[in-house]
Amino acid sequence: MDNLHPAQKKLLNLLKANVEDPLTIREMQEELGLSSTSLVYHHIQQLEKKGYLRRNPVNTQDYQILADEPEKKITYLNMYGLAHCGPKGSILDDNPIERVPIASKILGFASGEGFMVKAKGDSMSPKINDKDLVVVRRANDAENGSIVLCINDGEALIKKIQKGNQIILTSLNPKYEPFIASKDFRIEGVVRGIYSYEFSNA
Repeated sequence: MDNLHPAQKKLLNLLKANVEDPLTIREMQEELGLSSTSLVYHHIQQLEKKGYLRRNPVNTQDYQILADEPEKKITYLNMYGLAHCGPKGSILDDNPIERVPIASKILGFASGEGFMVKAKGDSMSPKINDKDLVVVRRANDAENGSIVLCINDGEALIKKIQKGNQIILTSLNPKYEPFIASKDFRIEGVVRGIYSYEFSNA
């Protein structure tokens, strides 16, 4: 940490101390005694450039500390609710519901690429049930037949994708009919793990 400005050292320690309940930029400004939020952004960007921090560019409260403990046994993933997002929105634009501890080894990818969502409804049953916790790896594309978190008609959905002349979104529950993806369709990430709500609350 010898290459860090004193304010950056203080900011890094502040981010570490609040990893489970991230501060807003305004709260960071007050804690650091800086004159403006733009200075906070500057120091955050410097921490990224120097390899101490990885963050979601659209949400300053979604970040991973990279320094000091590269092989942490436990990491924290932001969890979001499935929600209506607007024509160009993402569920990742919003503040997470909570940060969930998870064993780093079981991810199989860099924790900074991951997040979680709480499933809603039974369209993906029996694989994914209502209120299950779903681990997602950020991606903007996926292989044919993958289960993805996507935005379609401004709504965040978990669906199986079928690629062809058109993209077809399919539910695993046979009572729901497949449908053609809308013009605003885009992939937010690929589903990589599921934690049963019933099991986690047993």
